[in-house]
Amino acid sequence: MTSHDREEELDAPLSRKRYHTEAADYPRRRATIAICRVRKTRCNGARPRCQLCIDLDAECIYREPGIKLDAGDKLIIERLDRIEGLLRSRLVGEATSHSPLSSITSETVNDPAGNDDPVINMTESAAMSSRTSVVGLGSWANPPTNISTMPKLHTTPALNLLQWPLIRDLVAAPYDPHTLLQLEMAREPLRMPSYVGLDLSNAITYVQAFFARVNVWYACVNPYTWPRYYDTAISSSFQEGAESCIVLLVLALGCASQYGSISTLSPEADPPGLPYFVAAWGLLPNITMRNSVLAAQCNILASAYLFYLVRPLEAWTLLSSASLKLQLLFGNPSRVSAQWRELSTRLYWNALLHESDLLAELDLPHSGIVHYEELVDLPGGFEQEDDEDEDQSNTPREDLTVESMVGHDELWYFLAEIALRRLLNRVSHVIYQKDNSLTLASLGPIALELDFQLSQWYEGLPIPIRFPLSSLRTSNSIQTVLRLRYFACRTIIYRPYILAVLQHEQTSRDPMVRECCRRCLDATLNQLDHISSHREGHLPYLWQGALSMVSQTLLIMGSTMSPALSVLLPPAARVDAIISGVIEEVSRYAHLAPSLKLSAEIIRDAEERRQACLRSMTKPTKKAI
Repeated sequence: MTSHDREEELDAPLSRKRYHTEAADYPRRRATIAICRVRKTRCNGARPRCQLCIDLDAECIYREPGIKLDAGDKLIIERLDRIEGLLRSRLVGEATSHSPLSSITSETVNDPAGNDDPVINMTESAAMSSRTSVVGLGSWANPPTNISTMPKLHTTPALNLLQWPLIRDLVAAPYDPHTLLQLEMAREPLRMPSYVGLDLSNAITYVQAFFARVNVWYACVNPYTWPRYYDTAISSSFQEGAESCIVLLVLALGCASQYGSISTLSPEADPPGLPYFVAAWGLLPNITMRNSVLAAQCNILASAYLFYLVRPLEAWTLLSSASLKLQLLFGNPSRVSAQWRELSTRLYWNALLHESDLLAELDLPHSGIVHYEELVDLPGGFEQEDDEDEDQSNTPREDLTVESMVGHDELWYFLAEIALRRLLNRVSHVIYQKDNSLTLASLGPIALELDFQLSQWYEGLPIPIRFPLSSLRTSNSIQTVLRLRYFACRTIIYRPYILAVLQHEQTSRDPMVRECCRRCLDATLNQLDHISSHREGHLPYLWQGALSMVSQTLLIMGSTMSPALSVLLPPAARVDAIISGVIEEVSRYAHLAPSLKLSAEIIRDAEERRQACLRSMTKPTKKAI
């Protein structure tokens, strides 16, 4: 049976259920069904309160007339409806007997070490399964505001794998995710050298590089208003104002983008673009005191340069400041004028995306920006403004035309990243909330549904950014980054099955569990193969990407120690080569941040211990005389 056949067999129960669901929700019928805005749930549309809210004694809030949903909004709502329906049915035990994993043997798989990852308990009878829930979802009479949030207590971080069976035997010290945060808090502050004057001789080149190579990741600088910003900054000699700060940060990021990954540069030399960043940093205190869209934009761009320098905690500080400003602005629609609506929307998603990435690895306070998600539209296109004063400017800017700066399809990546980040948050929320009590039976339909949503996300990518699944050859850095993120997401969807087998080998006797483990390991190997491709996301994702590499490598190491999982891996020589490649790549990043230095040491030491363990397992025993 081929891999494709096995996937079709595993997905068959869910596919049949999806077919019947979609048949029942024929589009003509859906148009007559109201949507409860708070619960994202279909209702009978009765006014002033629908029947569902009457039954639950809850406040009934309909979507306001006049709000138009684009295809992306509708897709998100439909996907949320589907997974919330699965979870609701699981909470009342309706789907237990139909689960593709319900035939699992009734043997307990509790972790004797008190491990914090999703503990998979297979002793539940049908009656017990009806009470099984995902901790944190709460009562459906009072549902969470958003299932796509990053939970405050979760077990997603890379170093959490060090508490897993077999993997914990490969490390000498009991590290945990808090260790990385403590190291970043204790590191030396960023050195800010003094520079005399600003060299603007290459300014046009750096601006063009920014719009070609940087704005594609952040999409938060409007090329149509850029010439006016540049004129304002020049007129003030870059000495004051948010426009001056934004221009300086654009120059810093544009300059940095021309030198490739910072990991390949000399640690002794100043990072490229630092003089412009230092000048912008001098303007930030006064700007940060203001609560305007431009002040939030300055903070977002400054955090982007700090991400480039692999300063995650300093970047988080600026993101938090931007988040609070945006929450204040979005708290009342009148505070954001039509002129700033599109820019503020893009800044909002930047803050939400990058905060979520940091929260996935570090135990940081949540800013609360996610609670405004339903009030904020998806990004659209910037509109060209009529510049009545264009001919009055004395500053020559022939090379600063829109045509010379606008990146191609800059929103495609940004929208794709928003959808994928929401899905990643959903995975953490549903599967990795701390102290949840998912069983393998209840996990089955949830994991398959999340994987289905990931496949739908991939199928919805526009052709220019849709990467090949079966090949490492991608057309551009956008495809490369999305490909890596795709396989990272698929890995964490199925990762609990690896834990179940590491806890008890006999779990793998079930063909469905074994197939889910295969999916997890295949995704992991696809992410780690050709490891140097991670550098293509060096501007926003070098730190997060490095920790993802460490997480997946630990997963592979532990799997090689398990007889049941090792047979799902490629030959040992290839696995050893992949692990060696990751160790070499992460070691290249070690000087950039103390958290990455520790991560490099952990996987290097773990590999030495793994090799020693494998040698001892294959060493022939002396025959008795």
